[in-house]
Amino acid sequence: MLGEVALYSFIVILLSGTFLTLFFQATMIETVYNGPYTPMKGIEMSGAMASTLDISFSVRGGLLMRQVHHWAALLFVASIGLHMLRIFFTGAFRKPRELNWVIGFVLFILAMAEGFTGYSLPDDVLSGNGLRIIDGIIKAIPVIGTFLSFFFFGGEFPGTDIVGRLYMLHIMVLPALVILFVALHLAFVVIHKHTQYPGPGKTQQNVVGFPVLPVYAAKAGGFFFIVFGVIMLISSFVGINAIWAYGPYDPSPVSAGTQPDWYIGFADGALRLVPPGWETEGFGYTWSWNMLIPVAVMGLFIVLVAIYPFIEAWVTGDKREHHILDRPRNAPTRTAIGAAGVTFYAVMWAAASSDLMATHFQLSIEGVIHSLQFLLIFGPIIAYWLTKRICLGLQKKDRSIALHGYESGRIVRLQGGEFVEVHKPVSEYERWELVSYHDYEPLMLRPNSNGRIPFSRRLRAGFSRWFFQDRVVPPSQAEIEQAKHEGH
Repeated sequence: MLGEVALYSFIVILLSGTFLTLFFQATMIETVYNGPYTPMKGIEMSGAMASTLDISFSVRGGLLMRQVHHWAALLFVASIGLHMLRIFFTGAFRKPRELNWVIGFVLFILAMAEGFTGYSLPDDVLSGNGLRIIDGIIKAIPVIGTFLSFFFFGGEFPGTDIVGRLYMLHIMVLPALVILFVALHLAFVVIHKHTQYPGPGKTQQNVVGFPVLPVYAAKAGGFFFIVFGVIMLISSFVGINAIWAYGPYDPSPVSAGTQPDWYIGFADGALRLVPPGWETEGFGYTWSWNMLIPVAVMGLFIVLVAIYPFIEAWVTGDKREHHILDRPRNAPTRTAIGAAGVTFYAVMWAAASSDLMATHFQLSIEGVIHSLQFLLIFGPIIAYWLTKRICLGLQKKDRSIALHGYESGRIVRLQGGEFVEVHKPVSEYERWELVSYHDYEPLMLRPNSNGRIPFSRRLRAGFSRWFFQDRVVPPSQAEIEQAKHEGH
């Protein structure tokens, strides 16, 4: 469902974007606004800003289309992110779908890039501040940073035609790449079929989804109109990106309250969490570690997420094909890793609003930053430990229910005077769901053909032991039969 929401949101983006392209002027040539919005009359601004105001106040339905385009973009990024979380926590990325995970993650990065180039086009104060942050990051790159900035912006910031360059990226290059990767993603879905949740009679070999015609096509068509209708409803009643309240871009009136779109917030937050004074002089250059280290950390985080399916396959030694989804509790280490990653991302994302948290809750900005710095390091560790303990506890509870049934709360006295609780037996379907998952064991450490154990094998075996640490083995059929025989 979440993947379909992303696809239908992208269709709405294309439709509304085509309408806006007819009226938007991607130029930074200075002009004087004389449109119907009185507070802006007589103010100098770029042609991009003036045309955006004309779309909002002069073009019939223009403001609604701007809202639809923006809300559809937000929903597009959000649905891709939630879709990938669902895939991760249920193990749908495993063989043979590792490549499709990478394609989906590239789509997520492209969606964020498409959103960033889009909200930078109006050339208002908010978008200008976002571009200034990008300019600072580019210029922090030693040796070539200044040249890259000049190449990207067409001169010293803000350049002569950055809006035109972003416009070409926004309406041509990035949409073409998104369409390409969407087509690849759907092709792999057709080839590999959808994964499904466990159920009686389903095995890793005989999982087959619904046919496209007529069942799936009818459901998909109806779902598209539901998504389209919800986007139109939100866009009609909830305003967003009111550029007339910000004014044209000017470096002097920068406000501490400016916020990027939520999906870019993690990058802004990472920059805010860097301690002060992280700069050094060397080899004739200023090394701005306060920019380079956050970019390196974010880059490493993105790469690890992209290649995680291959990392897990290497650690577990699992080379089987998987078409049945896992319950998150039955893969406790993976679920804990996911919770730690979400916590790490969430802290960076929250840091983008550190100033607003300080002003709204009357806190010191230093206290907010220090708290978030602590959570950035220790929050993922706490989330990992807590999530894994919860998953193991749920597994033990499932094992007990599969063997003994549910607690009924009814106490009876046996003939020998013993008091016991009568357990309510579980149905065969419920027991199958509790015990059907596969349990994998840590890799055995064996010497190679030369009788040696190389470091790479020791490392892999160590990671494997950690991944399967404290695992709870599901009850076997013999244990279940024994429990039945003993009267439970």
